[in-house]
Amino acid sequence: MGEKEADFGLIGLAVMGQNLVLNINDHGWKVAVYNRTTSKVDDFLSGPAKNTQVVGTHSLEEFFKTLKRPRKVMFMVKAGGPVDQLIEECLPFLEKGDIVIDGGNSHYPDSERRCKTLKDKGILFMGTGISGGEEGARFGPSIMPGGNPDAWPELKEIFQAISAKAEEDGLPCCDWVGEGGAGHYVKMVHNGIEYGDMQLICEAFHMLTALVGVDYSELQEIFADWNKGQLKSYLIEITSTILGYRDEDGGPMIDKILDVAGQKGTGKWTGISALDIGLPVTLIGEAVFARCLSSLKEERIAASKLYSPPKAAFKGDRKQFIEDVRQALYASKIISYAQGFMLMRGAAAEFGWSLNYGSIALMWRAGCIIRSRFLNDIKTAYDKNPKLENLLFDDFFQKEIKGAEASWRRIVATAAENGIPIPCFSTALSFFDGYRTERLPANLLQAQRDFFGAHTYERVDKPRGQFFHTNWTGSGGDITSSSYNV
Repeated sequence: MGEKEADFGLIGLAVMGQNLVLNINDHGWKVAVYNRTTSKVDDFLSGPAKNTQVVGTHSLEEFFKTLKRPRKVMFMVKAGGPVDQLIEECLPFLEKGDIVIDGGNSHYPDSERRCKTLKDKGILFMGTGISGGEEGARFGPSIMPGGNPDAWPELKEIFQAISAKAEEDGLPCCDWVGEGGAGHYVKMVHNGIEYGDMQLICEAFHMLTALVGVDYSELQEIFADWNKGQLKSYLIEITSTILGYRDEDGGPMIDKILDVAGQKGTGKWTGISALDIGLPVTLIGEAVFARCLSSLKEERIAASKLYSPPKAAFKGDRKQFIEDVRQALYASKIISYAQGFMLMRGAAAEFGWSLNYGSIALMWRAGCIIRSRFLNDIKTAYDKNPKLENLLFDDFFQKEIKGAEASWRRIVATAAENGIPIPCFSTALSFFDGYRTERLPANLLQAQRDFFGAHTYERVDKPRGQFFHTNWTGSGGDITSSSYNV
């Protein structure tokens, strides 16, 4: 092949795949491409990839012959079965030391499995989370690589070159995450936090419109102003733009959109993982359920005719209320990220991963959907204490929560009094109150469990790990047994 030898290969020429190819080409690497529907290869070469170093191929055999060794092959195909099928089709052409990269939105257990299976065949697998959408893929996404660590030195230069760069220090939003499914796990948590961020913004929007009657022109200015401070982020920025957009008839486009939200499952995966590990990632869970509730449109219409909510009546300082909403949004956002990082910490312990949480925060500062100024504060917290158990223990976040707490409580109480649903604001506050409470009523819960199922309990006056059972309908004290299962 000589001069036609390619440095990198990509299979799957949907928009994300095409944009990644062009991004890699822009940075000086020659890329070979293949697509099952080969006409897409020709269309790409005659269109977006015209006058580039991109090499088009029309069969897997031709594709693999075009690549330099060790071959670096990225899949940008639909997650699930199609990835496994493509791996099987590629195996006859792969050699020991070749690298297979799944850049789709795969579920982390699949990446864990593929990494082990291909390792046994001498092939290095990487499950790599990519965030930023079409624009990010083209000009710089956040990239979260995990899998076989032997593959990372071969890909580090390419991935860090094409990734987004943080505006604060120019550092690439890409670094090694961890073994097995760690890369896709971190991407999953990113998406879960994204669900939470979006729902929190929607709840702030709802409070300001339903209770105070802020019009969209003023709302656009409010969100633009918020984007200059603590809440500066991509999602706040685009919210301001959306609120200012007008339809062809001159009316606000936002009013023309049906209030039924879609989802692709990554938020659900985050909630399921939290339940599996046993961690209270309540805000992401509520954000997913809020989307599910929105889909019950016809039932909501019927229910609205049966149950009239309290008539919203705002009383008080309008300017202060808007500031209270901002503070409540900020405090709830802190809780969301605290829960997300808590979940990654739990997963690292569960799966034997060594995650660098400060590095993860750095990877999310640009290119991805949740990019925000706020992530610098998280990075600083983990720089101060890499073993930080929870962001709520960090001095900076303690100060921020305490500063916002009064506003936060006022907003949650006001929403309840006026019948305005704010599930994520509310669950964030409930989590905070539970997390900071030394003694919860779970002692009664344990007594109930022991009563009906002899599930045992621990005592406050005995060492942890020693379990007791009481014959609640009989007489006498409790019975000690170290063999009982909790």
